[in-house]
Amino acid sequence: MWRTQRRNRPVEDVVPSLHAIIPAGGAGTRLWPVSRAGHPKFLIDLTGSGRSLLQQTYDRLVPLVGKAGVNVITGARHREAVVAQLPDLADEQIVAEPSPRDSMPAIGLMTALIHRRDPDALVASFAADHLILDEPRFLDAVRQAADVAREGFVATIGLRPLSPSTAYGYIETGDALPAASDAAAVLRFVEKPEAAQALEYLRAGTFRWNAGMFVSRADVMLDHLRREQPRLHAGIEEIAAAWDGPDRDEVLEGTWPTLTRIAIDHALAEPVAAAGGVAVIRADFGWSDIGDFAAVSQAVLGTERDLGIVGDPRDVAAVDSSGIVVTSGRAVSVLGVEDIVVVDTPDALLVTTRARAQQVKQLVDHWRDVGREDLL
Repeated sequence: MWRTQRRNRPVEDVVPSLHAIIPAGGAGTRLWPVSRAGHPKFLIDLTGSGRSLLQQTYDRLVPLVGKAGVNVITGARHREAVVAQLPDLADEQIVAEPSPRDSMPAIGLMTALIHRRDPDALVASFAADHLILDEPRFLDAVRQAADVAREGFVATIGLRPLSPSTAYGYIETGDALPAASDAAAVLRFVEKPEAAQALEYLRAGTFRWNAGMFVSRADVMLDHLRREQPRLHAGIEEIAAAWDGPDRDEVLEGTWPTLTRIAIDHALAEPVAAAGGVAVIRADFGWSDIGDFAAVSQAVLGTERDLGIVGDPRDVAAVDSSGIVVTSGRAVSVLGVEDIVVVDTPDALLVTTRARAQQVKQLVDHWRDVGREDLL
């Protein structure tokens, strides 16, 4: 099992004016049937740590921004669960979006709200459902990204690729930048590649995995948004202007559905990188987006056995088998099977292989198509 490396950091070690944004959305369909629309993966402890992925994200950000500097934007149906898992956050630190509009509207709105409270703010966005192994190195990378962002760049963190993965996007790096020791210019962002292309990227040595982490001055991000997505920017500013007044709910409900549904990569990162405005911190701190059960298996698999178990190990009997078993209390037995994925929940059973783990969302599509909303 992954063991996160931590160290105690004094309160005064927080990064001045840095505010963390945690977009907590998505249904995690590749992790069905554990992750559901009503209880998605960021609310779940997938590694047996005792803390959900959201709580682990919060824990690693507090040393950088303090408890008052953590902000979560999540779906309206998940707000109550987020409040329960993060009781130290004040009401204004948890924003509920009326409907999913992808990452740019969520991050943009929270950035606009933070900028109104702190005109000198730096904002740093981190997904709610990722795992990080070496937290000291992560903290160092974010600090470097903050230094670069103060220079006017949109900074991202690119992870050293460990394999020719087709599950991640890539960042092509250029010349080193003087603002931080591990900083470099970003030449372009690349979508998830085919296997042959991913192998070329790995061999080239100039590509990093895109972990979806962004750090920027709030005013810089909003200025880029104004230029690249003027309609989206106008809607966000309209909502932010009404936020502390009596018309908040009315403006939010009326304007939010009109906002362009777009990811931050497409809205800002790609066009700003093409103009030379994005920098990357080249990092290596043991990262996974826990995007499917193959990734869960890698995270929980102990060195002493070939079968990873999420749940009570006493509920699993395994002989000459490898892969991962997720159990919710019923006894599961596997005999003589390699690379298997077994996920047993009270109302659904999944059996596949780690090699096919990325395709689990096709099963979710099937159950939706046949009207089994109870399984979603």
